[in-house]
Amino acid sequence: MVTAAMVKELRQKSGAGMMDCKKALEKNNGDIEKAMEYLREKGLSEAAKKADRVTAEGLVHSYIHGNGKIGVLVEVNCETDFVAKTDEFKELCHDIAMQIAASQPQYVSREEVPEDVLEKERKILRAQALNEGKPENIVEKMVEGRLNKYYKEICLLEQPFVKDPDISVEDLIKQKIAKIGENISVRRFTRYELGEGIEKKNEDFAAEVQAIADAGKC
Repeated sequence: MVTAAMVKELRQKSGAGMMDCKKALEKNNGDIEKAMEYLREKGLSEAAKKADRVTAEGLVHSYIHGNGKIGVLVEVNCETDFVAKTDEFKELCHDIAMQIAASQPQYVSREEVPEDVLEKERKILRAQALNEGKPENIVEKMVEGRLNKYYKEICLLEQPFVKDPDISVEDLIKQKIAKIGENISVRRFTRYELGEGIEKKNEDFAAEVQAIADAGKC
């Protein structure tokens, strides 16, 4: 029997609507974990149907990390201005900005990664596999497998979501698409880190003390 407490627990874990949670539990004999899987599959299915719809509204969301040393600007798009103003959408934008601050992606998706960057990474991975003594006939398969891991490091949509590493950022967005009922996409982002790219002077403290001592002898 599906109880209100079970529905509440699933809602808190999944963020899905009450009736969707109740239905998922009923279909899975009250098993929370199986119900979670059902909701994720349902979300992916619903999101796929909306993937081609134009997203011309949305928000440019800003996030500054607590210590003031990391800042993010991210543009997240949806279909209507109405949805862009909802707390649900704003929360998603904030979560995505926090993800960017914490995980330092370089691109939104793998489609954005330049071919020269990929080729350079392939050469490195190929050399690693050969140096490990792997036979030539399986090196290419190993390279592609490791390249998929590389995508998860540098591509926002493929990264594990910082608040729930069991899902990717793409999964998170698809869950929101299923719940909100509109297509949602991340268009672009910029991440700033204080002092990034500046070559800091490496002070030799011992040499500085010696210089002061030598000056005092004069």
